Parts: sequence; structure tokens; C-alpha cells
Amino acid sequence: MCLGVPMQVVSIEGTDAVAEIDGVRREASLMLLDEEVVIGDYVIVHAGFAISKLDEAEALETLAMMREMFDPEDMA
Repeated sequence: MCLGVPMQVVSIEGTDAVAEIDGVRREASLMLLDEEVVIGDYVIVHAGFAISKLDEAEALETLAMMREMFDPEDMA
């Protein structure tokens, strides 16, 4: 299963960004987005690409649901 994960952009250089969530950082290309992304924005990262931009409330809600769904204690 492949997932796109909401991550917050922490740096941008040209069309490349570094995004972070829960202390995990990933590089992500911004080439697929047609809207401006700035540091602090949330994007959905999938396979090394930012595939969409979303507002903070939506990102935090999605992350909360993902954390609930993938809670390691529930897998035991």
C-alpha cells in the first residue's frame, strides 16, 4: 500500500523542498504543484513528490487519523 503523508515544509531550494513530520525529514520535489509553496506550508508527500498542498487544519486532522489507524499498540 502506498500512502501520501502530510508533511510541513521546512526548507525550499528551487523546486526541491525538505518536509518534516514527527522528526522525520524527507526531500520532496515541488515540480508537480501549480501553486506557490512557502516554508511552513503543509503538503502531501508521495514517492518523493509533493502532490498537493493543504491547509494546516486539514493536515493536522489527517495526521491524527493516520496516527490512530497506525497505532503500533493496536497491531500487537
